[in-house]
Amino acid sequence: MQNSINDSNVDFLFDAILTLKSKEECRDFFFDLCTITELKSISQRLVVAKMLSDKAVYSSIVKETRASTATISRVNRSLNYGENGYKVVFERLNEQKDQK
Repeated sequence: MQNSINDSNVDFLFDAILTLKSKEECRDFFFDLCTITELKSISQRLVVAKMLSDKAVYSSIVKETRASTATISRVNRSLNYGENGYKVVFERLNEQKDQK
């Protein structure tokens, strides 16, 4: 696999994810695809990103998520200089929450 995220294998993964229609389908797919450690790591980064976007301080993020400060810094860098993927997801989750 290339170092770039723009390759056919990654596109195939994204296309596969976009076919999923429920939380249960997502759970089943990701449990098959990833190890428990990988899932915990991915979900931890998402929670860290949410807490950072909600202006939580590093010490409370470490306490709540047990993420390392290096992980928090990496996620913070993505929030500030990334492709705005976290922002899109959080906005859509808030929209879903408001519709309920």
